[in-house]
Amino acid sequence: MSGANDSYDPKQVAALSPAALATGIAAALQAFAEARDLDQLRAAQNAHVGDRSPLALANREIGALPPAAKSDAGKRVNAARTEVRQAYAARLAELEAERDAQVLAEESVDVTLPWDRQLPGARHPLTLTQELVGDVFTAMGWEVAEGPEVEAEWFNFDALNIGVDHPTRTLMDTFFVAGPDGSADSGLVLRTHTSPVQARVMLTQAPPIYIVCPGKVFRTDELDATHSPVFHQLEGLVIDKGITMAHLKGTLDHMAQAFFGPGIVTRLRPSYFPFTEPSAEPDLLCFVCRGESVGNPNRPCRTCDSEGWIEWGGCGMVNPRVLRACGIDPDVYSGFAFGMGIERTMMFRNNAADMRDIVEGDLRFTRAFGMEA
Repeated sequence: MSGANDSYDPKQVAALSPAALATGIAAALQAFAEARDLDQLRAAQNAHVGDRSPLALANREIGALPPAAKSDAGKRVNAARTEVRQAYAARLAELEAERDAQVLAEESVDVTLPWDRQLPGARHPLTLTQELVGDVFTAMGWEVAEGPEVEAEWFNFDALNIGVDHPTRTLMDTFFVAGPDGSADSGLVLRTHTSPVQARVMLTQAPPIYIVCPGKVFRTDELDATHSPVFHQLEGLVIDKGITMAHLKGTLDHMAQAFFGPGIVTRLRPSYFPFTEPSAEPDLLCFVCRGESVGNPNRPCRTCDSEGWIEWGGCGMVNPRVLRACGIDPDVYSGFAFGMGIERTMMFRNNAADMRDIVEGDLRFTRAFGMEA
């Protein structure tokens, strides 16, 4: 019968040897120290504290030892596992503190910053200018008239005494709408001016007629600092008995002062337009120098190039042929018409230098010029 194996030395069990335990402790401490975030620390915990870690496997070896050897081996293993757990807890506290500090820094609210982060919007200057046009003329008893942007050639050209051989009826100036077969003979165009609205009103409304027609028009122009293929026009029409050029001049002067301030007047230079006779081009008294830069080298004006006047548009007495085409007797009624670009007028009023700024949608432009009451 065999007796107790008093010569058994637990130190000879590889997993329980002091060197193996020290190696496990060192590996765990190094892994915890190298962990840069909580995810890496959890991975290190599973490797050095979990059920399959070297210290956990060493703890299982204790059960196979004789009773006299278990106490000594258990103390050494427990001391090693306690040291590893304490190192893990210390590193966990460090990484959690770093995480909390980072969250506070990233999600902090600076109460000294402006509370209103949403910038105020602004209406587009073109919209404001068109509404100003409507306000000026409706206050005079006129009406605001509108018409289709896709227009029949007859309204756009023929009714306005623009013959078939006129240069504006070529593809160099007009967008023609293709027909069902793809040809350009549909008889429809994108209107090149708002004058067709005048023709439509004359055909459907008996004189007296006092209308203003603001709206979008189309030309085959390239977009640059002073041109655009899509722009807006303002046209006015008066048909009544006894209308003269004096009434036209008074209307233009009133509109100039409403747009640019008191004291701004217009002058008329002889010109030619198919739908008016006689025709003229109205010039606007420079609203910057008010003519004082003319012949004065000490006070140059960039707005009017020191000429004192600025080209504004076209005007004249309605051609009798246009009246007849629209069913109005030119022996009884007469009238005047005028037209100018709304973009050009807006650029004058707001000192805008580039047409492209108007259409590019930059909020800095809209907020700068679109806050007018």
